[in-house]
Amino acid sequence: MAAWTWRFEKADGTQVEPAVTPEEFTTQGDAESWIGENWKALLEGGADQVRLLEDGTEIYGPMSLHADGTTAAETESAGEGA
Repeated sequence: MAAWTWRFEKADGTQVEPAVTPEEFTTQGDAESWIGENWKALLEGGADQVRLLEDGTEIYGPMSLHADGTTAAETESAGEGA
């Protein structure tokens, strides 16, 4: 049976520990439902983006946790010269 897991990262791709401890999920849908319920806490805890893995193989990502889709780095640079 496949194990679906999330990798949590800063905007630059550095892996970080999540603010909410995830489990291993048995389906992609369960993993995606979990991220949908917990993304705000993860973002507040220091993660900017996530990658979905199936048995250690990346399925997709990075996916921004920022509501508007921008990364922290993009947000900071947008504020300069405004």
